[in-house]
Amino acid sequence: MVNGAGAAGISCSELYITAGAKRENFLMCDSKGVIHDGRTDLNPEKKRFAVKTDKRTLADALVGADVFLGLSVGNCLTKEMVRSMNSGAIIFAMANPTPEIFPADALEAGAAVVGTGRTDFPNQINNVLGFPGIFRGALDVRATDVNEAMKLAAAEALTEIAAAKVDPETYAALKLAYAKDAAAGMFDGDAPLALNYVIPKPFDPRVVPHVARKVAEAAMKTGMARVAIPDLDAYEKSVKERIKRANS
Repeated sequence: MVNGAGAAGISCSELYITAGAKRENFLMCDSKGVIHDGRTDLNPEKKRFAVKTDKRTLADALVGADVFLGLSVGNCLTKEMVRSMNSGAIIFAMANPTPEIFPADALEAGAAVVGTGRTDFPNQINNVLGFPGIFRGALDVRATDVNEAMKLAAAEALTEIAAAKVDPETYAALKLAYAKDAAAGMFDGDAPLALNYVIPKPFDPRVVPHVARKVAEAAMKTGMARVAIPDLDAYEKSVKERIKRANS
């Protein structure tokens, strides 16, 4: 269920569909309610998500939903709405500075995973996790475009980082930037991925090099690259070293 049918809501939804989600499983709301096939006020972008349904409000749309993606306004999601969702619901409340619902309220109402755009809550989802690495990889292969495969590659890179064992050098950087989380053991173990850590931290030094590598690789595989990188392991290491020099 997507609340917010502007550029962000439409673009995110289209990327999820590219990744394998079924368009018919989406319910989208704008400021007037559910986007359904009986509305006559829809632009072409919204029409792609118009479905045949008798649901009309945000509360209606959330009944039995598995995921809430909020790219809308603060405090529009209530505990009662979360309770109406399926068990183990995922909530991405991206409105800033006030999210659609605060994590404590969503978790109390039964959500399993909650992410926001804020630094003071777990699972911060911020565009800094994508843009630097995407542009670095695209520029280094002189890409002619940033296509869907390159965007998906960036997302896959973040998944790999969150699930990977944290090496000592990275741990030291994370401990410095996120002392409270490190003390709580968030970065420990062979696979730190957890309900409160489904995405890497924005200042994880592995993010930009690995995203750049995956994006460059995808660009080469899909014919977007004008320059080939023969050794991707060496390339990822070189990006990391360039960033270290720039920050020293």
